[in-house]
Amino acid sequence: MNFFSALVEHPFLLMALFAGCAASLAGGVIGSYVVIKKIVSMSGSIAHSVLGGMGVFLWLKRSYGWDFLTPLQGALVAGLSSALLMGWIHLKYKQREDTLIAAIWSTGMSIGVIFIALTPGYNVELLNFLFGNILWVSKSDLQLLFFLDVLIVAVVALLYRRFLAICFDEQQALLQKVSVHTLYLLLLSLVAIAIVLLIQIVGAILVITLLAIPASIAALFTKDLWRMMGLASLLGILCTCLGLYTSYELNWPPGSTISLVAAALYLASLFSRKTRYKTKKITRY
Repeated sequence: MNFFSALVEHPFLLMALFAGCAASLAGGVIGSYVVIKKIVSMSGSIAHSVLGGMGVFLWLKRSYGWDFLTPLQGALVAGLSSALLMGWIHLKYKQREDTLIAAIWSTGMSIGVIFIALTPGYNVELLNFLFGNILWVSKSDLQLLFFLDVLIVAVVALLYRRFLAICFDEQQALLQKVSVHTLYLLLLSLVAIAIVLLIQIVGAILVITLLAIPASIAALFTKDLWRMMGLASLLGILCTCLGLYTSYELNWPPGSTISLVAAALYLASLFSRKTRYKTKKITRY
């Protein structure tokens, strides 16, 4: 059975494809801000700190029978908390960002490791969130993905010009009486939400690949932010589709394969841009 036949025969594979497309949309939109604002490292810290929330929520679920809790909900709570904490400390105390990144990164992962050790049973569910297993996406997960997608797109559409101002010239935005601090915290919160969406696809360890690479490729071909967001989203969808197809045909882990496809496209785009630049120079000469 080939991949396209399997999409018809196995509903979970089709749901995985829909989930990948939904997450890629959010990743393309927010990833564009991450790239132009140069907060990729900060996003990486948020991505790894979510392990703490996943560990705590799974521990509560297994130890106290709170079945309504899921690791994804824990990731969302931890991601938003770490994003707001990081932004607040940076704005109020002007601490070095690299110190903040290291502190939140290590603290979140330490809490996660402790609660994973305390959780009874085999924690395969957490391993899927760490390394990615898009094939585990459920209908409720898919509904949450689409809801958060709509939320992200609506907020960005509403505050597009203000986000643009704080990304390129914060001082000018302050002079124009724009709420720079509030918008900065809101942007970090949207980054955290996008990270949680992408964790479903490639896992917490590889999430920055799908958040930053499509936007970085798009930035090579356009400087217009709206076009960059659209192109990054399409590239994310392309990476997801190609990654799922390759992983099915070669029997590779889906999340890691999607990340490898994204990295390969980035290298190809860099080579293509360099080749075009050399050709232009030769032509002009």
